Amino acid sequence: MAKLILSMESTVLKEIPLTKERTTIGRKPHNEIQIDNLAISGEHAVVITILNDSFLEDMGSTNGTFVNGQSIKKHFLQNGDTIELGKYRLKYVSDVPQQTTNADFEKTMILRPGAATQPPVAATQPPVAAPTVAPSVAAPSAETPQGHTSTVSGMAAQAATPVQPPVATPTAALPLGVIQILSGGNAGKELELTKTLTTLGKPGVQVAVIARRPHGYFITHVEGASFPVVNGKTLDGQAHQLGDHDVIELAGVKMEFFLKT
Repeated sequence: MAKLILSMESTVLKEIPLTKERTTIGRKPHNEIQIDNLAISGEHAVVITILNDSFLEDMGSTNGTFVNGQSIKKHFLQNGDTIELGKYRLKYVSDVPQQTTNADFEKTMILRPGAATQPPVAATQPPVAAPTVAPSVAAPSAETPQGHTSTVSGMAAQAATPVQPPVATPTAALPLGVIQILSGGNAGKELELTKTLTTLGKPGVQVAVIARRPHGYFITHVEGASFPVVNGKTLDGQAHQLGDHDVIELAGVKMEFFLKT
């Protein structure tokens, strides 16, 4: 089982086993890992743990989240990584071999209800740079790990590296899941869930992650005061298994999940 070891300077404060799928870090008392320090935002970061893999995401913190000295927005955690939050350190320790690689990590779709319609992007083609990028969405920087994230804004792709074919995993026998946009300027567009983890939403508003597991696809809330809605029912903080033709409402956009046969 993976865990985080919280320390300040050379003093170990506590160990936190990553037993939940969603472990929040921040100054406010409701966080699973509370750090009562003004340098830490109320909701600073979150660790999503899926099977043996964990990834860290900054939740729009004021002072930023660093891993091994590098500023990150999203980061796939590997054994020995050190998360730096002001004067505090969280060391990630895992004794289980990790199957996910950065190349197979995730694709992020930024959902914008009023985005202009763009030509569909085939999942197997290299990403095409979008003509414009909304000011609120930062293009990948040199600090972002190569192959870590490809960002889709209005269903047009923008990435530092081409999309690579998924690594063969036990999920290969699972029917391919697809998200189809039902509302907004991108209605009718489709995103194939070929990655182990796929994040959907609008940073700073509402973000969720869909995990591709051997026995199905699961959606988990990551960021935002409002939780995703599936078939008219608001989800909680736990993972929810998606069924064929489920309708998801996220960041003001309706979409349908279905399985390709």
